[in-house]
Amino acid sequence: MEYLEGVLYLDSNLPGISPARRKSIYFAAAKTLADVHKVDVSAVGLQKYGRRDNYCKRQVERWERQYLQSTGEGKPARYQKMLDLIHWLKENVPKEDSSTGLGTGLVHGDYRIDNLVFHPTEDRVIGVLDWELSTLGNQMSDVAYNCMTYIIDSTPTENISFGGLMRPVISDGIPQLEEYLSVYCSMSARPWPATNWKFYIAFSLFRGASIYAGVYHRWTMGNASGGERAKFAGKAGNVMVDCAWDYINRENVLPERPATVTDFSRASRQEFHSEQEGSTLTNGQGRFVPSEKVMLLREKIMKFMKDHIYPKEDELYKHAQSASRWTIHPEEENLKALAKQQGLWNLFIPLDSAARARELLLEDRSHISPGSSDDLLLGAGLTNLEYGYLCEIMGRSVWAPQIFNCGAPDTGNMEVLLRYGTKEQQKQWLVPLLEGKIRSGFAMTEPQVASSDATNIECAISRQGDFYVINGKKWWTSGAMDPRCKILILMGKTDFSAPKHKQQSMILVDINTPGVQIRRPLLVFGFDDAPHGHAEITFDNVRVPATNILLGEGRGFEIAQGRLGPGRLHHCMRLIGAAERGMNMMVERALSRTVFGKRIAQHGSFQSDLAKCRIELEQTRLLVLEAADQLDRHGNKKARGILAMAKVAAPNMALKVLDMAMQVHGAAGVSSDTALSHLWATARTLRIADGPDEVHLGTIAKLELQRARL
Repeated sequence: MEYLEGVLYLDSNLPGISPARRKSIYFAAAKTLADVHKVDVSAVGLQKYGRRDNYCKRQVERWERQYLQSTGEGKPARYQKMLDLIHWLKENVPKEDSSTGLGTGLVHGDYRIDNLVFHPTEDRVIGVLDWELSTLGNQMSDVAYNCMTYIIDSTPTENISFGGLMRPVISDGIPQLEEYLSVYCSMSARPWPATNWKFYIAFSLFRGASIYAGVYHRWTMGNASGGERAKFAGKAGNVMVDCAWDYINRENVLPERPATVTDFSRASRQEFHSEQEGSTLTNGQGRFVPSEKVMLLREKIMKFMKDHIYPKEDELYKHAQSASRWTIHPEEENLKALAKQQGLWNLFIPLDSAARARELLLEDRSHISPGSSDDLLLGAGLTNLEYGYLCEIMGRSVWAPQIFNCGAPDTGNMEVLLRYGTKEQQKQWLVPLLEGKIRSGFAMTEPQVASSDATNIECAISRQGDFYVINGKKWWTSGAMDPRCKILILMGKTDFSAPKHKQQSMILVDINTPGVQIRRPLLVFGFDDAPHGHAEITFDNVRVPATNILLGEGRGFEIAQGRLGPGRLHHCMRLIGAAERGMNMMVERALSRTVFGKRIAQHGSFQSDLAKCRIELEQTRLLVLEAADQLDRHGNKKARGILAMAKVAAPNMALKVLDMAMQVHGAAGVSSDTALSHLWATARTLRIADGPDEVHLGTIAKLELQRARL
C-alpha cells in the first residue's frame, strides 16, 4: 500500500501518447501480467490463498447465482440467452481448468491498463492496483479479461449498442491482439491459447454481464454508485450477452500460431552478445535479440554447464571408455534430476506441440509418474528461434543435450509422437520419453542402399491380420545401444507398388520384440559414443500390433518432413555451440603457449586465421537464427531453402573452427585429452547424418532456378 509516484492511463486508447509509446506501454502491461503469473505463491506465503483447480467452473457457478439474485424480481430482455450462455460455458470449460500445474497460480481478477501505475518517465509498470478479486486459479481467465479492450467498448451509455460495443476504437500504435498475446505467452512460457480462446472471452463477457446486472439491480433499489452510468448498466449487460454469443459463433478467433514480435522491449534485452563468449556482436540492437525470458534461461543453462557438466566431462569420458561403457554413469541421472528441478527440461518443445501435449496430460494423468509436473514435462513454451539461443549453449558439450532431455534422436521422436501419434501411442511411449525415463532410436538408414534417397529403402513392413511383420536390416540407429532405449521409430515400405513417395510408412517397434537383434555398435572415427551408441540392427519376422503404425500406411515421407525440419536445425544450433567452445579453447591455448620466442596469439598468421573463424561463425549463427525464424513464421515447407543452407553451412563452419583449434593445440588437439576431437568427429558426421551436403545443395539450387522462372 505504499505511495508510488507515477502515471495512470485511465483510457485504454492512450490519447495524447505517441504511437511508438502506445505499443511500448501495452507490451509493458503484458510483461507485468506475465510477471504476476510467474510468482511462486509458495515462496511468498500465498499457497493457501485459494484453490488452483476448477477456477472457471466455480466462477461460472458463482456469477450464475449472482445474476439470478439480481434478476429475481424482473427478467431482463436477454434472460434466456444468458441462461443459454451459462449452460454453454458449463459444457465447454477447458480440461486445463481442472489442473493445478501449468497455467494456474496467482490471478489478479481485474487486470487492466487503468489498474497499473507506470514510471513517470519510462514505459514500465511500477505498481499494480485493485487486488480485491485476486485469488489462485486459471490464469488464462486473467489474460482474456485483460484483452477485453480488443473485443468491446464496455462503458455504459444511453446509446450503447451491439454494433458499437463490438467495434472498439483501437488507436494507432496499439499492438494487435495477436501481438499482445504473443508477448504475454513468450514472457510467461504459456502455450498459445487458440484452442480455448472462445471460452475465455465468452467467460469474461458473461462475468461482465453478471456484474452489470448487479449494478443495475442496485440502481433500481436506489443504492448504486456510479450515477448515470449505473442507470444504463442493465442495457450494457444485455449487449454483452449478445457479444458473447457473437464471439462463440465466429469460425476463427485466433490464428493457430502466435505472431512474431521483433521489436518487443529491445532496451530491456541489453547487450545480449556481451554474454556470448568470444562473440563480437555487442550492440544488442540486431533483429535476433532474445527476450528476457530466454536470456534468463540462457544464463541458467550457462551456469549449469559451468557448475555441473564441464567439471564432470572427464569422469563421463572415462566411464564411456571403460569396460562398463554400455551402462549409465550414476552421475548422469543425478544431473538430469537437477536439470529438471531447475526448470531446464524439454526446452525443445515448441509452443504448438506443448499445447497438444497439455491436452493429453490433462485428459488422463494415470500414466504419469507421481510428482511429475506439467510445467516440467512441457518445456518453457519456446519458439524454434528462442530455443536456438539455448540449444547453442548445450552444443558446447557432447554430454549436455541428453542431460536437459534435449538430445537426438529423442527430440525428433517426441515431436513425431506429439504431432502424429495416437492417444494410446502417446500414453505408452511419449510420456516416459518426456519424463526422461526411457530413450529411443530412429531406424531409417540401410547398409545395402544409398539411404540419402529414402525411396531406396528396402525394409519390408507387411500387414498380416492385426499385426505388421517387419523384415530388413538397419544401421546407424543412434541411441539403440543405450540400455534405456525402449522404442524405435522404423521407416520401411508397406507397399512396394504404390507411387514412389507413398510406399514408405513409419511404425513403432518395441526394442524387446522377438526378432529385433542388435548386431554391433558402429564407430565414428573410433568413437562408439557409449552408452548412447549407433547400432546395426536386423529385423527378422518382427511382429508388432497394427495399431503401432504412425498416421497410416504410405505416410512415411509426410512424417519425415515434419520431423526433419526442427530436429536437423537443432543439430545446426548445437554446432554453433561446438564451434564457440572451439574458439574459446583456441584462444586460451594461444594466450598460454610460447613458440619461437612469443605467444602463439602474437603471431600474425594465427590472428588472421582466428579472425576468419570468428567471421564465419557469426555469419553461420545469423543464418541458423534466420532459418529458425522462418520455420516459426512460415513452417517447414516454405522454410526448406534456408533450412538447407543452414544444414550445409553449420557443419562446414564448425569443422573449420575445430580444425583450427586442434592445430593450435598440436598433438593434444587430436588426442582424447580435450573435447576437440570428439566435437570434430560429431561435426564431420553431420555432413552425412543430417542429410548429405549434396542433397541440401540440390534443394537450394532448385529453389533458385524456380525463382528465376517466376
